[in-house]
Amino acid sequence: MSVPLLNIATVGDTLEIRPTGSWTVLNANLLESMFNAAAPQLAQAKRLRVDLAGVREIDTLGAWLLEKISRGAEQAGRTVTVTGIDERHAELIEDVHKVNRGKRVARPRPNPVLARLEQTGRAAVGALGEAAIFLQMLGATGWALLGVLRRPRSLRLTSLVYQTWRIGWQAIPIMVLITFLIGAIIAQQGIFHFRRFGAESYVVDMVGILVLREIGVLIVAIMVAGRSGSACTAELGSMKMREEIDALTTMGLDPVEVLILPRIIALVIALPILAFLGSMAALYGGGLIAWLYGGMSPAIFIARLHEAVSVTHFQVGMIKAPFMALVIGIIACSEGLKVQGSAESLGRQTTTSVVKSIFLVIVLDGLFAVFFASIGM
Repeated sequence: MSVPLLNIATVGDTLEIRPTGSWTVLNANLLESMFNAAAPQLAQAKRLRVDLAGVREIDTLGAWLLEKISRGAEQAGRTVTVTGIDERHAELIEDVHKVNRGKRVARPRPNPVLARLEQTGRAAVGALGEAAIFLQMLGATGWALLGVLRRPRSLRLTSLVYQTWRIGWQAIPIMVLITFLIGAIIAQQGIFHFRRFGAESYVVDMVGILVLREIGVLIVAIMVAGRSGSACTAELGSMKMREEIDALTTMGLDPVEVLILPRIIALVIALPILAFLGSMAALYGGGLIAWLYGGMSPAIFIARLHEAVSVTHFQVGMIKAPFMALVIGIIACSEGLKVQGSAESLGRQTTTSVVKSIFLVIVLDGLFAVFFASIGM
């Protein structure tokens, strides 16, 4: 193996380079140092001629160093001529010469207005797709419910009872605790601010109407969406990943009737009960704070509450609950069926399920508020 050399000579305005010896990876350090030493001369040359007749051995490293010399001159707008290529090395040098020769097409910067319009259009199409999926799941659930009404024995009673126990009974402690604290906080803040005007008694009106009409059912629905809705999505998503839903279809069973309908019915049953218990707990928390912080006795609080609220306020809250439960169930089950075959997809759809459920619950609450105001309730 001969030592590599890089002979450089200037002939007129042409820089002649004559590499000799062994241009292989075994001489990598020497080759790199020679290349760096010749860089200033290469930068000043107007024309470049590379004579490879003296190269005895060459591998990919040596070919690439020579190619770097040629490309540097080409990029600077100089003429490059390569001669003396041995037949043994011609194929390797040609392959290295073709590497990364594709032309890079510069992408024009998009118009910000058009880009925003495109994003808006894509968002609108996506929203229409989500609405179609929601309506499709709602229709499939309604059709399954009609089938159960025609054939009551087809109802999965064991599954329905189990889901009601999980969604309703097991959720009572946390629902009561949270609503109790919220009722207490509302009463404390109301007393603190109304005291400036000598109107502490109006705290009872605020707590009673707000809890029975809005806060009681809304807070419970949001908590059910985060607790039970996410659980439904995760369960159905796991079944989808393990192909259990496909197995049910292969066995001739309707997945909507077997898996989805019991969960939605359980939600529709459990959410009004939880909303009622949550409202009572919030009123109890408000009454306790009014007694301890505001000096209002329980008897006065109850009497004032009886004057401030009516059955209409209670009806408004309870009417909302089944519809909110239906929305939570439809969203949770449809997102669970979207899960693909990865844990990332399961986590993404579970998060999406909770966010969509909470958003639609709040939107539905606003629509009900407008509706009840228009009919005088």
